[in-house]
Amino acid sequence: MLKVDLVSNVKFPLDPQVSNEFHGRPVFGRDRAVACLSGSPSHHSMASTYAQQTEDLRFRVLKLLQDKPDISQRDLAAQLGVSNGKINYCLNALIEKGLVKLGNFHNSKHKFKYVYLLTPAGIAEKAALTGRFLKRKIAEYEALRAEIEALQGEARDTALTAAKITGEGDAR
Repeated sequence: MLKVDLVSNVKFPLDPQVSNEFHGRPVFGRDRAVACLSGSPSHHSMASTYAQQTEDLRFRVLKLLQDKPDISQRDLAAQLGVSNGKINYCLNALIEKGLVKLGNFHNSKHKFKYVYLLTPAGIAEKAALTGRFLKRKIAEYEALRAEIEALQGEARDTALTAAKITGEGDAR
């Protein structure tokens, strides 16, 4: 059974290990995004695909903001393949958490252009997320490599069996 998160429009399997509570109280709306951003991965043991997707998005946002602090929300959303609303929500949660600081671009013709700067806490969080992201991707790579090797072995066995059957039929 799938559950659709109304905040992020992400479908994820219902996981009894992941609750909709944060520090013992129900979490709704904006608080849910902040709770997702501030929950430690060991708290839910990263059992949920949703939690991994949330952490991956947070990592990718922080990485892009560090590389291109003057990127627009629209460009950020396009590069990450998510909606503008989701990026806006994520950025607001990162700002509330103190990981990103918003500043005006003073020398710009467009006075509404902003720059997103990672705070020292944001840089530290990005470093921690990088380690966890890399660990997850290496595990995914190893699992995929093992699956490919198993499928190649199965294909060889099937080809040998087919050759034997074909060879036995020709001999008669």
